[in-house]
Amino acid sequence: MNHQTEKHIIVTGGAGFIGSHLVELLLKLNYYVTVIDNFDPFYARSTKEKNRSSYSSHPNVNFLELDICDESALSLHLQAEYFAIIHLAAKAGVRPSINNPIPYQQVNVAGTQNLLEFARRKGIKQFVFASSSSVYGVNKNIPWKESDGLLNPISPYASTKISGELMGHVYSHLYGIRFIAVRFFTVFGPRQRPDLAIHLFTKKILSGEPIDFFGDGSTRRDYTYVEDIVNGIVGALHYTSTNFEIINLGNSHTISLKELLSTLESVLQKKANIQVYPEQPGDVSITYSDISKAKNLLAYNPVTNFHEGIQKFIDWFVQQ
Repeated sequence: MNHQTEKHIIVTGGAGFIGSHLVELLLKLNYYVTVIDNFDPFYARSTKEKNRSSYSSHPNVNFLELDICDESALSLHLQAEYFAIIHLAAKAGVRPSINNPIPYQQVNVAGTQNLLEFARRKGIKQFVFASSSSVYGVNKNIPWKESDGLLNPISPYASTKISGELMGHVYSHLYGIRFIAVRFFTVFGPRQRPDLAIHLFTKKILSGEPIDFFGDGSTRRDYTYVEDIVNGIVGALHYTSTNFEIINLGNSHTISLKELLSTLESVLQKKANIQVYPEQPGDVSITYSDISKAKNLLAYNPVTNFHEGIQKFIDWFVQQ
């Protein structure tokens, strides 16, 4: 692998849903990418192997199966000079974090600290951190602006993402690392995690299995297509104007759970069999991003609408 420092990037979580799309884009832009993933058993290793098959034989990729919590392994295996770290690796999922919070703290907080320490020691000056819309918690000011402050997170997962942002501020302030936290709003598209609603619903509609439908269907999400998200991440990678920023990456358009279901039924041409349950703890009634800051600072411009994105997801799903 050729090494030009200004073109060599570490991507953590690069075998995941968003990570694999990001690595593909970085390679198209002629970056050298060292990918770190530990194949966390949250979902099947085979799924992640499939995710990364699109880039695994590329000459400009170095793939390392490493755990970000293992500081000595990071130091041992990451010997090159790097321009930036894009840190996507995390224990994911709001609901699972309520049932089992401790590993979320270990991976999302201590793991992020390890990477920041690594960046400090190696003199890496650009750090892009995948945060989440869940940090806003119960926030009545909609659409959500980065300046709203961290009002009331309602899950351990959300609190770990806030911790990551705060730690980034510390390292930015003390060591001059440029830290850009990008808050993702409900990302969807081909390779979406199997535990997420669109993937789960599609699978169950096609197989005729009952769908667990929480609440009355009025909860709304700001669904953002994965290609738009990775373009936003690359925008954050190139951002140099200030040393610390928190930036929403969403679509600024909300879709209700009822609308989601009817869109899937219409594209699949099959009715869903639903079982209604009460709303789940840790879930918020709406996520809705104000993306004016991303447009302004990163020239971010989401172009894929919900229906088009669903069609692309289903085309991919059926091919699988």
